[in-house]
Amino acid sequence: MLKIFFLVFMAGGIPVAVAMAGASLAYILVSGSLPPFVVIHRMVSGIDSFPLLAVPFFILAGNLMNNAGITTRIYNFALALVGWLKGGLGHVNVLGSVIFAGMSGTAIADAAGLGTIEIKAMKEHGYSTEFAVGVTAASATLGPIIPPSLPFVIYGMMANVSVGALFLAGILPGALLAILMMLTVAYFAHRNGWGGDVKFSSTRFFKAMCELAVVIGWPLLIWLLVSKLGTPPQLTVFAGLASLFVLDRIFKFEALLPIMTPVLLIGGMSTGLFTPTEGAIAACVWAMILGFAWYKTLSWKMFVKVCLDTIETTSTVLFIVAAASIFGWMLTATGVTTDIASWVLGFTKEAWVFLLLANLLMLFVGCFLEPTAAITILVPILLPIATQLGVDPIHFGLVMVLNLMIGLLHPPMGMVLFVLARVAGLSFERTTMAILPWLIPLLLALVVITYVPSLVLWLPKMFF
Repeated sequence: MLKIFFLVFMAGGIPVAVAMAGASLAYILVSGSLPPFVVIHRMVSGIDSFPLLAVPFFILAGNLMNNAGITTRIYNFALALVGWLKGGLGHVNVLGSVIFAGMSGTAIADAAGLGTIEIKAMKEHGYSTEFAVGVTAASATLGPIIPPSLPFVIYGMMANVSVGALFLAGILPGALLAILMMLTVAYFAHRNGWGGDVKFSSTRFFKAMCELAVVIGWPLLIWLLVSKLGTPPQLTVFAGLASLFVLDRIFKFEALLPIMTPVLLIGGMSTGLFTPTEGAIAACVWAMILGFAWYKTLSWKMFVKVCLDTIETTSTVLFIVAAASIFGWMLTATGVTTDIASWVLGFTKEAWVFLLLANLLMLFVGCFLEPTAAITILVPILLPIATQLGVDPIHFGLVMVLNLMIGLLHPPMGMVLFVLARVAGLSFERTTMAILPWLIPLLLALVVITYVPSLVLWLPKMFF
């Protein structure tokens, strides 16, 4: 009966969160098995979670970066590094998304923020609008895979697994996705005879490589000083941060400090300096330092607007989590999850078959539900089965999030699809067709991530 109420509400065009809470309340009223106030109690309990405090702060950090001119700096850095390759701006699009993913944590923020700059530039350089939209949509899926990631925070809370481990697990799959997308760009460039989009400049390229070397070498140097020489960790990190600002001032780097954001977050969490929730606060402080004090591109008026936008987005996300919490609890209480688990385990006891079926289900669900709602509904149903079959919860979390990100590119409810159609001025149908070729590298990466768990679990096992 619970499922029938939910489907009826969804068919009536009611928003997903309202449909989940409404279906739960309707079932309780009709069955008379529980008092109605249980709905409110479970919804409040669903968001009364310390890890969920990371959600508003990661959203705020992404909004601050987006409004402080950081996206332009990232674009210029990527242009200097790979813009001279064949199909240059396509490679810039992918590399820019990799970097921006370390700040925003959401695919929609990537598509709306960096995508606006990239699509405009690609059209001005003669690329077809369809190609520009396709590569932007595909690269936007990197946002929730490369840490930090809002879907990982939600999954970690629902599955009771370490958010820090999930963040580390996303690094290598994110790199695989980026490589496959850049290979796809190279294929299109070779087929269409495209050249580079900017003239190769040894000065700009060397400067960009120096930035990259600092980003890679800085955490290694800090680790050596602390672990091998025994220098005080807090003092070493503070001195290291000061040195970054000195280097940036001397050499006038394009995007060194913004690129350091994911390095600081992952380094702090993996060394125990702060939790993922505290890391989200640290990301906000870092963004405010860059926007207000260093680049001086943020004003207080802009900051107030960013905060209001963050409150609006956070309210939406948390209401979905609260509604999905009561719905998931009702699914468990009415025995739906147990029945599904028994049916699946009666059908197959092979992990690879279950993962195949789960992928198909999650791809389908991702076409209709927003990722936050989908995670909160699917985790109580699928994770117990995965655990019984020996699938690691962290590995399964990566598989689930990637499936739901691919769903964002699909009609009828794909949010990235709608955002890019508006940004590019394309019809919904043309936008859908533009994205289709890019599903090939995404699905190929999904297969590898699903059936090569060591790619996902290698880094988490090193630190956790």
